[in-house]
Amino acid sequence: MEKKNRKIENTEKNTESVRGAGRMRDPESIRGAKSLRGAGSMSGFGGMRGSGGMRSTGAVGSDKLEKGTWGKLLRYCKKHWGVMIIAVIFAAGGTVLTLAGPDKLSEMTDVIADGLAPDTEMLGKISAEIMQNGAENKQEEIEVDQVTISVQDQKDMMSLLSGMDQTDPSAALEVLDELPESVYSLVKPEIDMKKILSIGGLLAALYGIGVILSALQGWIMATVTQKISRQLRSDISEKINRLPMSYFHHHSTGDVLSRVTNDVDMIGTSLNMSVGTMVSAITLFFGSLIMMVKTNLIMTLTGVLATILGFVLMMVIMGRSQKYFTRQQKNLGDINGQIEEIYSGHTVVKAYNGEEKAKKEFDELNGKLKDSGYKAQAMSGLMMPIMTFIGNFGYVAVCVVGAALALDGKISFGVIVSFMLYIRFFTQPLSQMAQAAQQLQSAGAASSRVFNFIEEEEMEEECRKTGTLTNTQGNVTFSHVGFGYEPEQTIIHDFSADVKAGQKIAIVGPTGAGKTTIVNLLMRFYEINSGKICIDGVDTSTLNRGEIHSQFCMVLQDTWLFEGTVKENLIYCSQNQSEEKMKSACKAVGLDHFIRTLPKGYDTVLNDQVSLSQGQKQQLTIARAMIADKPILILDEATSSIDTRTEQQIQKAMDELMKGRTSFVIAHRLSTIKNADLILVLKDGDVIESGTHEELIAQKGFYEDLYNSQFDKAS
Repeated sequence: MEKKNRKIENTEKNTESVRGAGRMRDPESIRGAKSLRGAGSMSGFGGMRGSGGMRSTGAVGSDKLEKGTWGKLLRYCKKHWGVMIIAVIFAAGGTVLTLAGPDKLSEMTDVIADGLAPDTEMLGKISAEIMQNGAENKQEEIEVDQVTISVQDQKDMMSLLSGMDQTDPSAALEVLDELPESVYSLVKPEIDMKKILSIGGLLAALYGIGVILSALQGWIMATVTQKISRQLRSDISEKINRLPMSYFHHHSTGDVLSRVTNDVDMIGTSLNMSVGTMVSAITLFFGSLIMMVKTNLIMTLTGVLATILGFVLMMVIMGRSQKYFTRQQKNLGDINGQIEEIYSGHTVVKAYNGEEKAKKEFDELNGKLKDSGYKAQAMSGLMMPIMTFIGNFGYVAVCVVGAALALDGKISFGVIVSFMLYIRFFTQPLSQMAQAAQQLQSAGAASSRVFNFIEEEEMEEECRKTGTLTNTQGNVTFSHVGFGYEPEQTIIHDFSADVKAGQKIAIVGPTGAGKTTIVNLLMRFYEINSGKICIDGVDTSTLNRGEIHSQFCMVLQDTWLFEGTVKENLIYCSQNQSEEKMKSACKAVGLDHFIRTLPKGYDTVLNDQVSLSQGQKQQLTIARAMIADKPILILDEATSSIDTRTEQQIQKAMDELMKGRTSFVIAHRLSTIKNADLILVLKDGDVIESGTHEELIAQKGFYEDLYNSQFDKAS
C-alpha cells in the first residue's frame, strides 16, 4: 500500500501543473470509454486544446529536416559517447576481420588449383636431366628428389612426351596417366591439405571473432538506445510539467502523445539499427576498395565503374525522400490527435450523428499519412533493387575482365575468386548505407519533433521563490487583476475583490464572463498580466506553484479517477489519512453504502469492469476533497451531475466542510449559492455587482435578472 501511495504521489506531481487548463477540465475528459484509467504523467491533458477543444497539431511545419537536429541529438547522447565509440570500434573490427576472408580464400583457392594440376616444373626438371644424359651419351639411372628413375623409365617418358599433341590439353592428362610410376610419383597432382587446414582454421577464427564483435556491438547499441529512449521519455514527461498552460491550447493531446511514443521509439529503433549498420557498411566499402586496389588495379577500376551509378542513384533518392519522412512523422502526429479527440468525445459524436464527418476527417488525415508514407517507403524501397542490379552488374564485369586477365596469365584463378567476394563487399554496403540513411532520416524527423517539444518555452523558474504560507487562514485579495489568454485579447480587465477567511464566495455570471479564469489565476495555472493576488497578505507571485497548490483542494465539474482501488482514489496524495475519516467523508456524501456493495468494498479496483455513474464519480471526488481538508476550497459546478435529493445531502456535507474555510464556488444554479457570504457577479471580465443574495436581489440589477431567468426557463 505504501508503494502504491508513492506511485500516486508521483502521479500528482506529474499532473499538478497541468490540472487547470482550458475550462478547468481534468483527465476525465480524455478517457472516453476508459474513463477510470490513469495515464501517468500524461493524464492531465484533457481539455487543453484551446477553445471548444479544437485540435491543432503543433507538428513540425516544414518538410525539411531542421538545421542542427543531428547536433542536438549527438549532444543529447554525449554521456553515452564512450560506450557508443566502443560499439563503433567493435562494428568496424568485425567488418575488418570479414574483409580478411577473401584474401585467405584466394590463397586457399590457389593452393587447391595448384594441387589439381601436375607439377610441370618438376616434369621439366626431370626432362632436363634426361636430355643432359642423352647429350653426354650416358645410359644410367638418375635420382630426382630421392626417387630413382631407371633408364627404361627415362626412355618411356621421353617417348610419351615426344608423341604428345601439344595443342590438345586433354592429351597432357592422358600422357600423365601413362607416365612410368617413378616419374608419376614426382609430378602427380597433390593438394597440400596441411596448408588448406591451416588457412581454414585461420578463416574460422577470423569469422568467429568477427561474429562475437558484431554481437557485442548489437548488444551495446541496444542497451544504449533503450537508455536514450527512456531518458527522452522522462525528459518529455518532466517538460510537460514545466510548460505553460497556453501551450496546450495550441497542441493536441494526440500529437504530444505521439512525440512520447512514436517519435521516441523511432529514434531508439533507428539509432539501434542504423549506427552499427552504417559503420559496418562504410568500413566494408572502403576496406574492400583498399583490398581490391592491393590485389589488382585493373579489376578494381572495373568494379568501381560498374557501381558508381549506384552512388548517384542513392544520393538522388536520399535527397528526394527526406521531406517525405519528415512529413510522415508530422502526419502521424495529426492523425493521433484526431483519434484522441474523436474517441474522447465519442458520446457527443454519436449523439449528433457526427460519425460520417469524423470518418471523413479521419480519411483525409489517413490519406495524407498514406501518401507521405507511400512516397517515403516507395522511394527508399527503390534502393534495394537498384543496388542489387548494380551489384550483379559489377559481379559480371569482374568475372569477364578477370577471365581475360587469367587467360593472359596476368592473374591467378584465386584472384578472380577473391574479387568475386570483394565486389560483393563493395556493392553490398551501398544498399546497407541506403537503408541506414533511410532509418537515420526517420530518426532525424522524429528528433526534430522531440527536440522542438523539449525546447519549448517553459514557465518561469521558481527555485529562488522562498515565500511560504504557514497556518493559512484563507484571506484572499484580488487587486486590479488583468489577464488574457492571448496578449491582444483581455478577458479579465480590472478585477478586485477582498475575501475574508472562512467566507463562502460565489462567482456567477454568464458563460464566458471569466469565472473559471479567476480560479485559474488564483491557482497560478496562468500568470496575470497586471495587478496582484495575495493569500494572507503574501503575493502569490512570490510563492512557488507547489506551495500555492498545497493550500487548495478542488472539486470540478469534470471528474477524474485513475485505475486503482476506491481507497487509493479517495486518499489521492493525502498522507496519513485514517479509515474513519475516509468512511466518514463517504457517508457524508452518501457514497458509503454503494462502496460497501462493491465486490471488495473500499479495496475494489476501479477499472473498465466497474461501472460508476457520473454522479457517483462526482460524489467520490467530493469525498476526496473532504478528506484532503485544505484551508481553501474551489468548487466548480461540483454538484452538476447529481440528482436533487443527493445534492441536498451533499450540500449539507459541503456546508459543514466549508465552515472555517475560504470557499470559492462557481455555480450556474444560483439556488445553490443563496447562502454565500459574498456573491461576485462577473460580466465581460469585470465585477459589476457584489453582495449577498438578498442585497443583490434588492438592487434589481443584472443578478436579479440572472436569478429569475432560471425560473423563466423552467416555466
